[in-house]
Amino acid sequence: MATVELTFSALPAHVRTARLVATAIARRTGVEESLLDEVRLAVGEACSRAVEAHRLHCPGEPIRIELRDDLGRFEVTVTDSAPSDELEQEQASLRFEDPLVQLPDTLMSGFGIAVIVGLADDVQVYPSQKGMRIRMSWPATANGLSAV
Repeated sequence: MATVELTFSALPAHVRTARLVATAIARRTGVEESLLDEVRLAVGEACSRAVEAHRLHCPGEPIRIELRDDLGRFEVTVTDSAPSDELEQEQASLRFEDPLVQLPDTLMSGFGIAVIVGLADDVQVYPSQKGMRIRMSWPATANGLSAV
């Protein structure tokens, strides 16, 4: 089992880099070519959600990505440091009586997780006061990252 770790500042431009790195490593671990777009989109969605959360709550803190080859699975974990309970409280206080009201960006984070669930083979979401961790995985060949 090999692990690659990447941290980046909460800037939207770094999301593209994270997608490119994840796709390249997924290819090297043996993820089927037909799934690489799903890996790229899911990682981009998770990183975009983390960037927005950090920009609102902790812009100076880095976002962390861990990419692993684990027993025939390619696993990506995106971890942010924005307190999840504050985001949830903001969402819970919204009223949708006026259909013309613009939805705040914090509400959109839940939609991003729904997109990730549709793209990844297995998704686990761990919200906490210290941040949110989104773990995604796809099937890969047994070769692993040993060739990287």
